[in-house]
Amino acid sequence: MRKVRVDEAVGLELGYDITKIVPKAEKYRAYRRGQIITAEDIPILKDMGKQYIYVFEPDDNLVHEDDAAVTVAQIVAGEGLSITEPSTGRVNIIADHEGLLKVNVELLDKLNYERDIVLATLHNNRNVQKGQTVAGTRVVPIAVPRELIDKIGQLTAEALPMLTLKPILPLKVAVVTTGSEVFSGRIKDGFLDVILQKIAPFKGELLGQTLVSDEHKSITKEIDNFLEKGAEIVFVTGGMSVDADDVTPQGIRDTGAEVVFYGAPILPGSQFMLAYKNGIPICGVPGGALFSRKTTLDILLPRLFANDRIKYSDIVAMGHGGLCEDCKVCHFPVCPYGKATY
Repeated sequence: MRKVRVDEAVGLELGYDITKIVPKAEKYRAYRRGQIITAEDIPILKDMGKQYIYVFEPDDNLVHEDDAAVTVAQIVAGEGLSITEPSTGRVNIIADHEGLLKVNVELLDKLNYERDIVLATLHNNRNVQKGQTVAGTRVVPIAVPRELIDKIGQLTAEALPMLTLKPILPLKVAVVTTGSEVFSGRIKDGFLDVILQKIAPFKGELLGQTLVSDEHKSITKEIDNFLEKGAEIVFVTGGMSVDADDVTPQGIRDTGAEVVFYGAPILPGSQFMLAYKNGIPICGVPGGALFSRKTTLDILLPRLFANDRIKYSDIVAMGHGGLCEDCKVCHFPVCPYGKATY
């Protein structure tokens, strides 16, 4: 780029996009990169506060902001994601379909440690919709050294893509409802309606519900029955506290499933349990899901419906941000609840 006075720019090629901001009204691209400056443009540019502009002069050692942003976006965007056209050195990354956004935060930090290029994303493990902007990259100066772009390419060459989008799957769901009071008919079950409401956005299909008493062998049997019938998620509701009658955790363990965790640093929902048997998640859902708007279950549902394997370290990390503020108007998932930094 070469810096020239606006009065001397007639006939020259503008080297970058110029944005105009109307306070409290709008922000838009007034001039495009590559536009030839005319005499009529001079007073307009001056009204925008431009006494100097940059004109384009090719340099093999530098990459223009737009071209650099496109390249960076192409490097970091993995399966299920597309990129937009550049504007003022910025490129957005868009979801091709509904899905679970996976962010390699370690690589993201390494990229943002580099000067002159930034990448901002939504939180890792966020459920996003088709067409939603999930990330944006921007080049700060008008041009950057080509070696910087090469370095970012090498950064991700031997790792998984920095950003990927896992599709949400319409999984078959089974519900095993525990509790002698429900099994005997003394009170009506309230869990099924709650579960149905929560799986509806993911197009989950109810395979069936069964009621069992507070007896761990019966719980184990019904879980195994649903797994044999093809359940892809099993929710075992109730009986998750430390009361003497609450034997759901034992019933889940006796299936031979691998328990990932029982007890999460998340409030509400701390007595949640997650186990896997032959890759199928079995979830022990505590009674708090009946009256709290959002719990551990809501945080994990997008990952469960994307067949994203959940590890103990994932749960541990959720302690930072795991306290629900119980806002009068709930904006979940657009809030800090359950958003682990890593």
